[in-house]
Amino acid sequence: MSEPVFREMRESDLPVLFEIQCDAEAQKMAAFTSTANDREAYLDKHRRLLADDRLVRVVVELDGEIVGSAAAFPLGEELNVTYWIKREFWGRGLAGAALAAVLEQVTVRPVFASAASDNEASMRVLEKGGFKRVGRERAFAEARGQEIEEVMFRLE
Repeated sequence: MSEPVFREMRESDLPVLFEIQCDAEAQKMAAFTSTANDREAYLDKHRRLLADDRLVRVVVELDGEIVGSAAAFPLGEELNVTYWIKREFWGRGLAGAALAAVLEQVTVRPVFASAASDNEASMRVLEKGGFKRVGRERAFAEARGQEIEEVMFRLE
């Protein structure tokens, strides 16, 4: 495997990123994500987000192939982070590297994140990135069709 490339997201990346996020198994693991898989709605939403200069959006490329993304975005008064790696590339450290690429561009602290309480891999990514567990909440997880526990994280 060559070294991953992390670059700013472009509108031309959106169709590939849409296909990546349509993976039902990955959606279930992420839990708090839409399962609508509506291409036009996704493209419209993410075109608007690309125009929002409050967001940091990074694409992950490996050997010229887009294999994921990461972002920092405002949620209420808090700045949150997220990441999504194509399932075939899980376990290779790409999520952590993508998170680090986003955090290099974010000067504000604290930064927040969350993960389904049974998503051990995602929680490890956050903890390796310096995030600390700060609580638990119950929330509706669309991809699972039920309320589940999520672990809340904070980076100082």
